[in-house]
This record gives sequence, C-alpha cells and structure tokens, in this order.
Amino acid sequence: MTALDWFKSSYSSNEGPDCVEVAIAVPDATIHVRDSKDKQGSQLAFTHTAWTEFVGHARRSA
Repeated sequence: MTALDWFKSSYSSNEGPDCVEVAIAVPDATIHVRDSKDKQGSQLAFTHTAWTEFVGHARRSA
C-alpha cells in the first residue's frame, strides 16, 4: 500500500480533543480515518458507500 495523504477534518481544532484526520486510498476509494493525536494508533477504513451513509447519518443527527 502506498502512503496515504492525510488531511484534518474541518470540524477538528488544534487545541480540542476532537481531532480527526481522513485519507482516501486510490484507486479503490477506501476512506481511512484516524485520531490526529495518535497517528500510529488504530485506523478505521470505510468503503465509499459506507462512508457516504455514515456522513449522511451524521449530518441528520447534528
């Protein structure tokens, strides 16, 4: 697997406890999520469909 290009969520702050980073693997479009304060820790991986459903649910719940 090639290195992922991580970016911080626009909802994360530099000082706060809620710091999430996301990366999209090419060519399969798997979305990877990790805690930006624990870059070597566990990661979650979602298919494009699962990620779209998750984000839609999160928007409706906010």
